[in-house]
Amino acid sequence: MPAPGETDIDKMLATLAVEQRAGVFTYVATDKPTRELRVEAHATVVEGPTTTFVLPVDAAERAGHPVPVRLAWLSLTVQSSLEAVGLTAAVSAMLTAEGIPCNVLAGYYHDHLLVPIERVNDAIRVLTT
Repeated sequence: MPAPGETDIDKMLATLAVEQRAGVFTYVATDKPTRELRVEAHATVVEGPTTTFVLPVDAAERAGHPVPVRLAWLSLTVQSSLEAVGLTAAVSAMLTAEGIPCNVLAGYYHDHLLVPIERVNDAIRVLTT
């Protein structure tokens, strides 16, 4: 059975909309994940002994971790299929053309972009025009 969602790249780009999650986010990478970090995390990636958390800046600071970057969290509201080809590349190309750094997280229903907070308005403009 195919995964739910759109697979046609042209349709996905034609209906692409972006929502900004409230808050400012950062990365915390640790070999000793705490309950506090797990509770505050909006995303978690396990890479061998290191766990990377994406969490609000204030949560990282409360836990005593440095804040290497301040990021806005954007969600692409088009429901792309897990089998779709080209959406990440197309979005990346649009942001690259404007010199906007981006980290991508994929969820089951939507793709999420982490961009520097100072470039969030540029990123939204580029992706929605």
